[in-house]
Amino acid sequence: MASGYGEILRARYATRLLAGTLVGRLPNATAAIGIVLFVRAEDGSYSLAGALAAVYGVATAIGQPLLGRLVDLHGQPRVMLPAAVVSALGMAAFACTGPDTLGVAYGAMVVAGLFTPPLEGGLRALWSDVLPKEEQVHTAYAMDAVAQEVMFTVGPLLVTGLVSLWSASAALLVVNAIGVLGALSVVASRPSRAWRSAPRAAHWLGALRSPGLLALLGAFLFVGTALGAITVAGVSYADGHGGDAVYGWMMAGLGLGALAGGVVYGARQWSGVPERRLVVLVALLALCYVPLVLTPGTVGMVALTALAGVFLAPALACAFIVVDRHAPRGTVTEAFSWLVTTFTVGTSVGTAAGGPVVEWGGTALGFAVPGLAGGAALLVLVCTARVFASAQVEAVVAASSENDRNGAAEPGFSAGHRA
Repeated sequence: MASGYGEILRARYATRLLAGTLVGRLPNATAAIGIVLFVRAEDGSYSLAGALAAVYGVATAIGQPLLGRLVDLHGQPRVMLPAAVVSALGMAAFACTGPDTLGVAYGAMVVAGLFTPPLEGGLRALWSDVLPKEEQVHTAYAMDAVAQEVMFTVGPLLVTGLVSLWSASAALLVVNAIGVLGALSVVASRPSRAWRSAPRAAHWLGALRSPGLLALLGAFLFVGTALGAITVAGVSYADGHGGDAVYGWMMAGLGLGALAGGVVYGARQWSGVPERRLVVLVALLALCYVPLVLTPGTVGMVALTALAGVFLAPALACAFIVVDRHAPRGTVTEAFSWLVTTFTVGTSVGTAAGGPVVEWGGTALGFAVPGLAGGAALLVLVCTARVFASAQVEAVVAASSENDRNGAAEPGFSAGHRA
């Protein structure tokens, strides 16, 4: 296991790109908690804090695929670094003016979210230029998913630490400055500067003209919904079982489960078609959500949340491969960015739906939402299996005729990430 990940990290530029991407994404990973803490420090209401965080999230969801398309058209440095700077300036304006001037506050959130650079999709577009073997790229996707869990654990701790040692406004400024440095580290690297997307067919739908990609996005909308519902139901459970500390342990368990699952998944090479493997992984993910409705004691509940996270990172890693196989030529960054957007929207839907369900039917019913959402994700994949199967046949034809799947407009794994 260690040798597999070590081989990837020893590849030239791999560690720099992974670390730079994670650091560059810190502002996005910590935005919600940073916004809430700052608004409360300025004596604003929780409603205002939630509204501002929601505006930031919606703006980010809109901006990711748009910026991803620009990256595919114009390259990474010309888009990502300016976007990172503008996003940081938007958050800096918010930190300096405060939430009292509502127009400025909401405008700053729109700017900060809309210009969040698509570093996540950009990294996945670079892996095949850095790693010589396709199986190494698959392992890198799993390592990428694992690294995300680490970032979403460390990021909030960094923000709360800065708030405690300094101030909430300083936390926003420091984290966003660090994010710009991370983006700069990525785009200044040789792979990022040299990367070019393949020529793309002019089409207003861009990556969304791929039926296979649309099917995948539909499934992961529900996976995101499940996660959003868990966060709300978890708060309700913690209120009756010890408060914030219990909630923290539950969320840590969820992340730890995903971390462990991703590490184990990426440690071996998987045979077979990834679309079929994804169906199995999503089925296991949905199955692991079901026991949450038991709502046992604190120790048992933490264990169940850890179980609920085990197949999340593997499912995401497998989804990354499927995205690469189904992204139309010249749209790889945009396609990965759509996955980020869909997952974010799904999480927001789950959060919005989980609240009323918990208030109406209690905590146990709230934890039933993740299981239902996971089942819906599985149903989407099963019902669209024919779409995936036909795409696989087309990919083989393209590969045999051109000796390069990536050279065709049909879906296929991008050996050089030029899809």
